[in-house]
Amino acid sequence: GGVRACEQAEHRTPPRRQQQPQQPRMSDVEDDDVNDDGMEDEDDGAPAERVMFGQIASTGPDYNALGEGMRAGNIHVAGDEEGDRFELSKESAATRERQEALLREFEQRRRQRALAVTTDDKEVRRQLRELGEPMTLYGEREMERRDRLRKHLAALDLEDGGVLPVPEEALVVERVEKELFYTEGTAALMRARAAMASYSLPRAAARLALAKKRRADPGVDEVAELDAAAAATTRFHTDCSQIGDERPLSTCRFSPGDGGGLVLSASWSGMMRLWRTQGCERVLTIKAHEYRCTGADFHPAAGADMSPDVVAMGSACADGTAHLWSLSGKHLRTLKGHADRLARMAFHPGGDYVATASFDRTWRLWSVETGDELLCQEGHSRAVYDLSFHPDGSLAASVGLEAHGRIWDLRQGKCIMTLLGHVKQCLSVDFSPNGYQLVTGSDDHTARVWDLRKRGCVYTIPAHSRLISAVRYEPVHGNYFVTASYDNAVKVWSARDFSCINTLRGHEAKVMCADVAPGGETCCTVSYDRTLKLWRQAQRG
Repeated sequence: GGVRACEQAEHRTPPRRQQQPQQPRMSDVEDDDVNDDGMEDEDDGAPAERVMFGQIASTGPDYNALGEGMRAGNIHVAGDEEGDRFELSKESAATRERQEALLREFEQRRRQRALAVTTDDKEVRRQLRELGEPMTLYGEREMERRDRLRKHLAALDLEDGGVLPVPEEALVVERVEKELFYTEGTAALMRARAAMASYSLPRAAARLALAKKRRADPGVDEVAELDAAAAATTRFHTDCSQIGDERPLSTCRFSPGDGGGLVLSASWSGMMRLWRTQGCERVLTIKAHEYRCTGADFHPAAGADMSPDVVAMGSACADGTAHLWSLSGKHLRTLKGHADRLARMAFHPGGDYVATASFDRTWRLWSVETGDELLCQEGHSRAVYDLSFHPDGSLAASVGLEAHGRIWDLRQGKCIMTLLGHVKQCLSVDFSPNGYQLVTGSDDHTARVWDLRKRGCVYTIPAHSRLISAVRYEPVHGNYFVTASYDNAVKVWSARDFSCINTLRGHEAKVMCADVAPGGETCCTVSYDRTLKLWRQAQRG
């Protein structure tokens, strides 16, 4: 019976093994819970707490894991002792000091830009005296004195965290940044603004009415007219060339009153000369300045038949003064007020005002009749080099060495547009006769076309291989414009698609200036090689 019972036990289905709970890893169990045989001790028959893989054993809310790890030697934290700290090397310490100095300098510059300082020189002197600073230094000018006050205020602001111990007149930074800043003008400036508004509004209305009429006329093809006028410039050839002076020539202009019958040139010797366009015959020589002439312009009514006793032209000089002259060479006015050398000058289309650009970071408006200064316009952070008036007489454009330009509304004195885009100093600007476009030339070798309606740049022309010294539209229809450059060339560009139509070569040195006669059939250029050249369209056939 015992053998049979054993056989039955062999053939009996074995019972299912009971699944045992997974034992925790030895590393996850406290040493106190493990006996000498490697088995867990049972505490009064209570089952051991299960600890999952990767879990820290629960030891109560007061358990300090960081302290336990440090006592076990698994975590190292530098203490307060001297030997536990690492000192920077001399090179690293010097680099750190330089970085901190640069950060302080950047912060001070940022505060300087945020500060608004009065433009009244008397008030600037008073605030400097109250701050314990000298009112003026030897050889210091108004703009330099104002910059010194701004730097001192920024330094004080940086030291005490924004509380400036200065008079209430200087503590207007936050208010000025949030509101419009006005400078009180004179009664003469008010009359001038009203006169420019009365002059510009009818001209603008007439220009817009003519443009609408031409666009509504099915017989007028504006694109074909632009292309035909631009194509005619391919026939430009050198008509004549003259030695203009013993020193380089800086400026040339055609007389607008008689369709370009006269050419005005100015040179670095201080001489100003008049030339007859036909035959390039010299008719007048004026010793305008003792120093170099930096700019010159014709009065809008100037012509060969103009009265010899009225203002016909103006000249700007590096000594900071400008002069107004008659067609006979008689000196009529002296415009004096700039604190630094002058650059270009331009007459207002109405003929009653003239503007000068200067390296004192301002451009100024003067009365042609009296020679009095009407407006000192600030707004540029560096020298103002060139300016131009809108053909209606309502706007003025100024460009300078800070790489951008500004559009000013002469009727109310506001800056209505900033020309941002050039990457180097901007040296020339001119308005198109269509009234809504203008072109600028820069040291970045490009010319940019701007649209006042779109309030931005509409085209960038990689025009030359060196800086662009002058840009000029054809003054009547604006079918094309020219750019003069220090690469010894003058290029002609279409006003429709801004393509290069012609390149005028002949000068042996950098071209300093260029101008286009009314009608567009003649172009004038002056160069560092001391020559004046006239370019004329050849007749067909």
